[in-house]
Amino acid sequence: MSVRQESATREATLRRHIIPTGLGSCTVRVQQGTGGGSPASGTAEVYLHGAAGSWTTFEPLLSDASPRDRVLIDLPGWGESTKGARLEHFGIEAMARAVTEVLALLGYPQWHLVGHSMGGFLALHIAAAWPERTASVAAISATTFGVSEAARKPLLSLSRFPAFVGMRLLMRSLAALGPAGPALVRAVGATPVMGPLTAPLFADPAGMSEGVIRGLGRGARPASFSAAARAVAHYDFDQWRGIRCPVLATRGDTDVFTFPSDLDRLAATIPNVRTVTIPRCGHFANVEQPEHVQQLLEGLWSL
Repeated sequence: MSVRQESATREATLRRHIIPTGLGSCTVRVQQGTGGGSPASGTAEVYLHGAAGSWTTFEPLLSDASPRDRVLIDLPGWGESTKGARLEHFGIEAMARAVTEVLALLGYPQWHLVGHSMGGFLALHIAAAWPERTASVAAISATTFGVSEAARKPLLSLSRFPAFVGMRLLMRSLAALGPAGPALVRAVGATPVMGPLTAPLFADPAGMSEGVIRGLGRGARPASFSAAARAVAHYDFDQWRGIRCPVLATRGDTDVFTFPSDLDRLAATIPNVRTVTIPRCGHFANVEQPEHVQQLLEGLWSL
């Protein structure tokens, strides 16, 4: 079976929902677990993507069945959740409420959160704000302290966080073009130029498939990325001291967005956290090292 056929098969097992939230309608996909039972009786696995992607960045983690339902959300402003997205109201708190609104309407009382990049940041906020409902958090290359500093002081942070500061400038410029901005990214994403542009994100850029590279181009939403950068600039990280559940925080050993100091500060802030640096990996461990990530998730969920 080809990669394209495998992707189509996985897609066929997902139920697609469109759910209203305070930030606009979310397109959500649910993969039913093998354990049976209704949503109200179980704890779902909830996947939250980063600021340069959609639910599809988690496809490599879906190859094996899970006993729990899997909920994959296109957050407001990304993927298939762009129409009517209220970016003017965007903030970490508002986005977290949108996620919990989705889960409430689907009927899930508790959840294991798996967040990549911005999604990891969001997952940690949800765990702090809804501790009684969050069973665990896996923050994969969460863009936390370093990115917040760079968003707050971009010029002073240029030498320390050049990848993020450069991407933020590019996304702000593209956002100023209106609808033409995403169209331009998609057009470039369909050319060989996209490979060198995305190379810093991966430990082995040559090993990334054309589908992964083009997917980043299709998933880019300049205005949404810019709104996310503004939202994290002045976040109060002391909120995370109230997280009660087990937390797994990872980064790739060549990650250009999540630095070792981010993991160190997470360990000093969150009471029950395990930090892991994944070898031969950049910013997208869920794409580059899915088997390793799945093993780490199983260890987290068995606690």
